Amino acid sequence: MHVVIGYGPAGKATARLLASQGQQVRVITRTARPAESGIEHVTGVSAENTGDATVIYDCSGLPYPRWAHDFPPLAASVLQAARDAGAVLVILSNLYGYGPVDTPITEDLPLQATTVKGRVRADIWQRASGYEKAVEARASDFYGPEIVEGGHLAGRAIPQLLRGKPVQLLGDPSLPHSWTYVPDVAEALVRLGATESAWGQAWHVPTLPALSAHAMLDALADHGDLPRIPVRQLSPFLIRTMGLASPLLRELQEIRYQFDRPFAVDSSRFTTEFGVEPTPLDQQLAATLSWWRAR
Repeated sequence: MHVVIGYGPAGKATARLLASQGQQVRVITRTARPAESGIEHVTGVSAENTGDATVIYDCSGLPYPRWAHDFPPLAASVLQAARDAGAVLVILSNLYGYGPVDTPITEDLPLQATTVKGRVRADIWQRASGYEKAVEARASDFYGPEIVEGGHLAGRAIPQLLRGKPVQLLGDPSLPHSWTYVPDVAEALVRLGATESAWGQAWHVPTLPALSAHAMLDALADHGDLPRIPVRQLSPFLIRTMGLASPLLRELQEIRYQFDRPFAVDSSRFTTEFGVEPTPLDQQLAATLSWWRAR
């Protein structure tokens, strides 16, 4: 039994990949969802829903304003469920725990985040790493099919590109940045859950070399035979001003450093260990544009 917690883009891709492989899949969410072929949907992390799990994939997510208060107990409950079931625990995480760095991000860098969200992510792994069957996959900003909200590139810029409208983004859009393709996240999670030698460690999801937001949008435009659009930086002053009334915008202040300097993840260790390369860029672009156009 493979139990996936959370049904955002990564949880959905992971559950569907497992189902396509003929695995028994159960998805746990906070609210009820309609039935889906090959996937059982239930609500709530409970002994009834996790007790027969072989692998638990923690793809849970919360709005930024809730991270400090709600993420630690949620992660603790998932960790305890894995221990009780004797299941492998595969945690989907990000790069916040490293804090600001001036070099390509590798797994051997210390978790030295000083931000609230960075410390939350670092603490979740530090607690889970005491469980011998825990493993963590760290990804950069998601993009790809099925992402309709959130995401620096995915939920904001691509719809503007399809409309032929300019877009304003957080930070300097000309700086190199790593973008992790969601189907590659699912592939990494499933591989890690099935590979005992990987447990007890953190791994970076296979991710292509960093490209700026501007370069990514130009590549999407060219691939889709669309006109290129102006890409500008969202004013830091405007973010601070609007943040007075918006909790979400206030939270963005913490992660601005990722877009004010080059932000590149090195995933070569995963590729070396598993022989898995990130999906080629042209395939990523084609699938992403196809999904958005179908909407």
